[in-house]
Amino acid sequence: MDFFNAPGRNHLFVPGPVNIPDQIIRAMNRNNEDYRSPAIPALTKTLLEDVKKIFKTTIGTPFLIPTTGTGAWESGLTNTLSPGDRIVSFLIGQFSLLWIDQQQRLKFNVDVVESEWGQGAKLDVLESKIASDSAHTIKAICIVHNETATGVTNNLAKVRQILDSYRHPALFIVDGVSSICALDFRMDEWGVDVAITGSQKALSLPTGIGFVVASPKAIEASKTAKSLRVFFDWKDYLKFYQLGTYWPYTPSIHLLYGLRAALDLIFEEGLENVIARHNRLGTATRLAVEAWGLKNCTQKEEWFSDTVTAVVVPSYIDSTEIVRRAWKRYNLSLGLGLNKVAGKVFRIGHLGNLNELQLLGCLAGVEMILKDVGYPVKLGSGVAAASAYLQNNIPMIPSRI
Repeated sequence: MDFFNAPGRNHLFVPGPVNIPDQIIRAMNRNNEDYRSPAIPALTKTLLEDVKKIFKTTIGTPFLIPTTGTGAWESGLTNTLSPGDRIVSFLIGQFSLLWIDQQQRLKFNVDVVESEWGQGAKLDVLESKIASDSAHTIKAICIVHNETATGVTNNLAKVRQILDSYRHPALFIVDGVSSICALDFRMDEWGVDVAITGSQKALSLPTGIGFVVASPKAIEASKTAKSLRVFFDWKDYLKFYQLGTYWPYTPSIHLLYGLRAALDLIFEEGLENVIARHNRLGTATRLAVEAWGLKNCTQKEEWFSDTVTAVVVPSYIDSTEIVRRAWKRYNLSLGLGLNKVAGKVFRIGHLGNLNELQLLGCLAGVEMILKDVGYPVKLGSGVAAASAYLQNNIPMIPSRI
């Protein structure tokens, strides 16, 4: 079946890929060029330095790999671990499940700690395992910072506190795909050894760059790790870093120029202001859900995500129909419920280069859809709750004061 574009813009409110700002689109609108010319290494050098800022690291080594977040996962694992290594990994939703599947297929000995979907990682179980591991058989802790299937954010500072309290040397490997550049993330302060994100999330780029940042400890581990890797091997990148040409393989030139524009937008707004904006968007969405009389899939406030909200629907409604109706009638894209929560939740993504009025448009659309599928929502209730909060909390635009 052929589809034609609807009038106006598609309202993209899935938790990634996200809206791409015009400045980034314009930056990428250029011809191909020789990546071995002096221009691309000069551009790459500034990008590597500035990427460290969004991870909040001064000592990490960044790798910009032409891949997705899944490829970044694999790069982080295979460069630091060997087949048979014991790792503790937390299953809290669909994306942590997929990462665990990758870990198992890469032949690691995965000690899975499972939570009910809608709950965070069981860090008390982690502490028990670390406390009893005097022989240091656990080589890595793998955790998803922000699980987009359920809208759950984990406490990374607590993980580091547990490791330090028992002086345990396990590597701390974090999936920050839907958190970095939107939620508070402190690589150096929290002692994260490998941090991962993707270009299509909070950076508001097209899919295609997998970001991996490695601590000095992780770089050292890569020298003895025996997992097979070729395309994702950090050693090849480090060799070309030393040469000053940076790229062992052909990069996406257009994405590099887009990344330059994306970082410039973030630094212009200020990273802390970006994080605060995401908190406003997340809070406003949660207030709207409450006003609709619906529940958040996330079971405790301490786990609330500021980049995605998973909304639980009544048992007589199939949430897939909400997502389908949103796209067919209102040109609004919402996230499906996945796996265990399929048909039970729909997801509102609120991350990336997004402002409060855009969010209110989405919330208005959701109210009409809820009415369409037979839920007795009072039109305007969620929008009113969100608007009341936002009207009191949106700061002035600094350049316009």
